[in-house]
Amino acid sequence: MANLIKMTDDNFQKTVLNAAKPVLVDFWANWCGPCHLIAPVLQEVADDFSNNLTVGKVDIDENPATATAYDVRSIPTLILYRDGEVVTRITGAIPKSELAAKLHYFLHAEISSK
Repeated sequence: MANLIKMTDDNFQKTVLNAAKPVLVDFWANWCGPCHLIAPVLQEVADDFSNNLTVGKVDIDENPATATAYDVRSIPTLILYRDGEVVTRITGAIPKSELAAKLHYFLHAEISSK
């Protein structure tokens, strides 16, 4: 079982921007109902994509600088980073099938470009 990494303002550079493989970041808050709905989906995605992707979470209340830097205005917001750059963003809770399809698309594009 892959673990979701807790990302903070202090470790974001190292865990996301300097990561060796793509990183999917969930910007969330404890008071957000849809954030809790998507949490099990993110755990499944972390398990299913563990060879090609790191999955982590940023609590926007505890880490406002990172949320502000990436213009997170609604939660949950999922942002996929590759080589320190934003590849795509998804706002709102979506089904696992839709998230997996988007990740397959962007991860395949990454593998093809190498």
